[in-house]
Amino acid sequence: MRSKKLFLLLFLFVGITSTALAQTNSDAIIGEWINEKKDAKFQIFKQENKYYGKVIWGTGDQKKDTKNPDAKLRNRDLIGLVILNHFMFDGHSTWENGTIYDPREGKTYSCKITMKNKDKINIRGFIGLSLFGRTEIWSRIK
Repeated sequence: MRSKKLFLLLFLFVGITSTALAQTNSDAIIGEWINEKKDAKFQIFKQENKYYGKVIWGTGDQKKDTKNPDAKLRNRDLIGLVILNHFMFDGHSTWENGTIYDPREGKTYSCKITMKNKDKINIRGFIGLSLFGRTEIWSRIK
């Protein structure tokens, strides 16, 4: 009987610890990042348990969202534009079920973010299956 109680306590402790670690890891992508071309910086933030990212610097010579398919949005500034939307943490090292907007093309893609290490993330935009897409590596700005 005593061993069953000890096992139950150990099981609960491991479950609580794992949940706490997953919660801590879920916020690991929060911060400022730079793309691999080093021509744009982004801030990833959390809002109501979902993750978003906005442009905070650099857009090349494009200052407005001129390629947006919605003509009413073509005059909005790219700086401050939220391009990563609605990501949810999977409990491990991936944030998924989100989208990424590419203002250079004016297109929105399904997207997932995978943490390679604490200073590198893979941003994978795709249509349909993740197999058919493109990955860009972003580095944390320290």
